[in-house]
Amino acid sequence: MLIEEHIPLLEEILNAWKIEIGKDFQGYKNHVYRMVNFCFALHSCDEEAREKIIIAGCFHDLGLWTEHTVDYLPPSVALASAYLEAKNLQQWSAEIELMIDMHHKIREYDDDRYPLVEVFRRADLADFSLGLIKGGVTDDTISNVKAVFPNAGFHKMLLKEQAKWLIRHPLNPFPILKW
Repeated sequence: MLIEEHIPLLEEILNAWKIEIGKDFQGYKNHVYRMVNFCFALHSCDEEAREKIIIAGCFHDLGLWTEHTVDYLPPSVALASAYLEAKNLQQWSAEIELMIDMHHKIREYDDDRYPLVEVFRRADLADFSLGLIKGGVTDDTISNVKAVFPNAGFHKMLLKEQAKWLIRHPLNPFPILKW
């Protein structure tokens, strides 16, 4: 598998959020690159599918920083929707919004109209689980992509944010998980 190390659209979108993401920027950027590469390994993509994956990848966790919350799916969806509207790509909104909103779904997402939703979910799970749950991504792909795009503190930051959330919201410990 060819690892895509520089994706101009990904760079353009994420660089616009560099200040908001702050010290976590490199870790998040590497996470997005890992996810996007995992998606490309899981699914043969035409140019439109590639763009949808890249856009969803950039925005999928962004609400962590823009709204300072672990309940980041709604604000992440809203940011992606605003981007799509600004770029006159509203026809992609339903699918990209689902890709973001369902990326922490525990069970498979099954809707033939939007196959990228499940591809995206599996790619994020492969990265979030540090490759323990592969979702169809091969061991070689995971290790090769991780070698190019190291963690850079991303998972450590997630654990810290989750711990802070848990203290404040013990009755709603994982607001982003969906059955």
